[in-house]
Amino acid sequence: MTTGVRRRMGVEERRQQLIGVALDLFSRRSPDEVSIDEIASAAGISRPLVYHYFPGKLSLYEAALQRASDDLAGRFVEPREGPLGARLLRVMRRFFDFVEEHGPGFSALMRGGPAVGSSTTNALVDGVRQAAYVQILSHLKVTEPPVRLELVIRSWISLVESTALIWLDGRRIARGELEVQLVHDFAALAAISAAYDDELAALLRDVLRDEAPDGPFSDLVVRLIALTSPPTA
Repeated sequence: MTTGVRRRMGVEERRQQLIGVALDLFSRRSPDEVSIDEIASAAGISRPLVYHYFPGKLSLYEAALQRASDDLAGRFVEPREGPLGARLLRVMRRFFDFVEEHGPGFSALMRGGPAVGSSTTNALVDGVRQAAYVQILSHLKVTEPPVRLELVIRSWISLVESTALIWLDGRRIARGELEVQLVHDFAALAAISAAYDDELAALLRDVLRDEAPDGPFSDLVVRLIALTSPPTA
């Protein structure tokens, strides 16, 4: 019979393990409710050893946020192939995968948590928003967006965030329906702004020209037509 020997972790390996453990705990409960003792216990080390790698809970929280924000920003990366509506829908599905997997941590980040207001936290949140903004511009093949397009994209990103937070509080709307609705919201915001901007109108026409008959943008058109039609007896 052989006796297993616990391998000693290197400094960076241990740091990454603690970040992973913290993220797992933060995914199930608000970071405010998770103690250093719990993190140490879940990692199989002592409380003082946690402080050897991180000076305090705030620094560990910020390191966990860094990993989470990198993950979240990556959810907006999508191959530039096929109609825009279908691409945005795939992005929304991956985004809500993250929200569902990290609900309490996502909520704490956006609504308030131990690092709220810190320059590090603000920079991480802004970084995710900027990454999403750049990705959407890339999908639209635009390098210098007209002002109204920038407003559309940034407003939509804020709408996605706030919608996800409301959805987490009770999940009263089916997730799949909400993902489609958010793609429709993007199209609606763009269409309204295009009515005031010829450059944006031309861009939107190109997008709609490539839209599939069964795609989410086409579905929105059908729904709007039905909305304006008189009800059948």
